Amino acid sequence: MRLRDTPPNTTIRDVAKHAKVSIATVSRVLNESSGVREGTREKVWATIEELNFTPNPIARQLSIGRTLTIGIIQPYITLPSYIERLRGVQHSLASSEYDLVIFNVDNPGQKDAYFKDLSRKMRVDGMLIVSLPPTNEQADNFADTRIPTVLIDSENPKLCRIVADDYEGGRIATRHLVELGHRKIAFLSDFLDTPFHPAMRLRYLGFQEVLAQHQIPLNPAYVIEGSRGRINARTMAKKLLTLDDPPTAIFASSDTQALGVLDVAQEMNVKVPERLSVLGYDNIPDAVYNNLSTIDQNLYDSGVKGAQMLLDLLGGLIEPPCKQQVSLNLLRRKTTGPAPIF
Repeated sequence: MRLRDTPPNTTIRDVAKHAKVSIATVSRVLNESSGVREGTREKVWATIEELNFTPNPIARQLSIGRTLTIGIIQPYITLPSYIERLRGVQHSLASSEYDLVIFNVDNPGQKDAYFKDLSRKMRVDGMLIVSLPPTNEQADNFADTRIPTVLIDSENPKLCRIVADDYEGGRIATRHLVELGHRKIAFLSDFLDTPFHPAMRLRYLGFQEVLAQHQIPLNPAYVIEGSRGRINARTMAKKLLTLDDPPTAIFASSDTQALGVLDVAQEMNVKVPERLSVLGYDNIPDAVYNNLSTIDQNLYDSGVKGAQMLLDLLGGLIEPPCKQQVSLNLLRRKTTGPAPIF
């Protein structure tokens, strides 16, 4: 309860005066510093509550030399897979003292600008970078800023990172389709040389390797790449399914694209999985709703682990470089089945 004669804009000086302690003592209590007797600490907190004093967050940040914010740089902020990782990050930070600031990247130039300005313009205590692998020079610059940095879904041996083995993910997906008897397998993905998501090329290389192991020729007409998104995937799927000799299975390098394939299959009355098997990658919530077979790369868990790794860096519990790997699991649902017999 506020005292009747307490001014509406109570300051730390007022708290010190009423508690009969120094301003420095009140500051140490607010910052949870040691060196304050328990009885004094309790008296200061009781006075703070009595005066209904709310510390100025900016002043507190300046006093402890921190911003109490964590930044996250990521592309495609509206796509489901990135939203899932972001949910995991927010879960880990919810019980911490840090606020999260999101920097969305729309193009390679913006990525490079963000990386360049990491220390000069971004007032953050730590940084998470999702699916945007830095060069060695950029990684060195991050180290020079002394801002703890963790990569999620990208690699650089100089930094701490949370990664999945996308090469193995491509192998797992393709092996599943081959074991079902498919020989006409298409690969549908983002542009393979995109700087935003090098994982696509790794999945493609895994796809290639399993085909070669089983002596299945790689049909160039079955490899199609384009811009991200469900609508673009529909266009690509239509090209595949209108070929003179269409594939009997499509491995889409994301669930969003796989859902676009299912849209077109329904429009063209191509039965799934009787005539066409469709396999995605990510295990986003819509994959569950649509019974889509997919590779689960534990998106939410990678966000949780990335944020926790950054908190450990900030707390001095670990030192860079460090690495954790998230597991990959094949989830067999209702969109993959035995190859059709013609």
